[in-house]
Amino acid sequence: MFSVTMIMQASNFNSVKSDASAPRFSDWFLECHGFWHNAALIVASFLFVFYLATQSKKSFLKFSHGRSNIIISYYGCLWLVSILNLVWCFLQVWECTPGKELAWNLLSLFTTSGMLFLEVSLLAFLLQGNIASDSEALTRTFGVSGLIVGLDISLKAIYLFGFGVPLFIDSSENSHHVKWNLWVVHKLLLTAVYGFILFMYHSRWRERLPARPAFYKYIVIMFILNAIALFSCGLTGNGAAFGFWLYVATVVCYHAFYLPLLYITFLADFFQEEDMHFENMYYSEMKDAGFFDAGWE
Repeated sequence: MFSVTMIMQASNFNSVKSDASAPRFSDWFLECHGFWHNAALIVASFLFVFYLATQSKKSFLKFSHGRSNIIISYYGCLWLVSILNLVWCFLQVWECTPGKELAWNLLSLFTTSGMLFLEVSLLAFLLQGNIASDSEALTRTFGVSGLIVGLDISLKAIYLFGFGVPLFIDSSENSHHVKWNLWVVHKLLLTAVYGFILFMYHSRWRERLPARPAFYKYIVIMFILNAIALFSCGLTGNGAAFGFWLYVATVVCYHAFYLPLLYITFLADFFQEEDMHFENMYYSEMKDAGFFDAGWE
């Protein structure tokens, strides 16, 4: 009788334990920002990393034939940041879990800094035009980007760990004015830079920018995204609930779609140009070998 009672208590304990552990998964995927928020981040980031993986062999073969150093370096940075962003998307539960604040802030700090490094690097490369050589462009681009991102990390780290400002823990219940003022300044600077480049495209300095429609579309998209983020941060800082919803939407769009946009804008064209270069080279070799002599006659 005693053994039967113990077995029943153990089974009840296991059922209670399983019931207590079950809501944790639902809290992670359903209640922490909601299903669509987490699904959009995870699916989009995973699909992009999967696409990079399927194209990696083809990309490495092209790089082995000799490519620009800045393209190779940028491709490696894109891989690193994409994996880091995928981890950030999968670990959204940390933002809503007590005791994980430090880990979430560190992960968010490095993830956003990596994405900002790619963003600033592309802008620095754009503003150099076609004057600098490959090695000079690589040194200047990554040097300027590293300096700017280093200052950005230092400032955010001071706010996070020095003043205790929750920069990466978003909640509509707490309106931290210092936090939203910092984000307003951050988004204002980015919006001003993209607006200045748009002005250059419609001025006499247009020749200094690459003559690629994809770059112009990229600048327009990033200007609109940062302008919306700036507007939403201003509203949220004043306690508007719609502003917080709009800000979360811009964060989802940035982490889910910015890296694919960057790849399409900056790297995809170079890979296509390499294919055209090889086709023209093979055509020239065949023509020199006399394969098309009958056709010319």
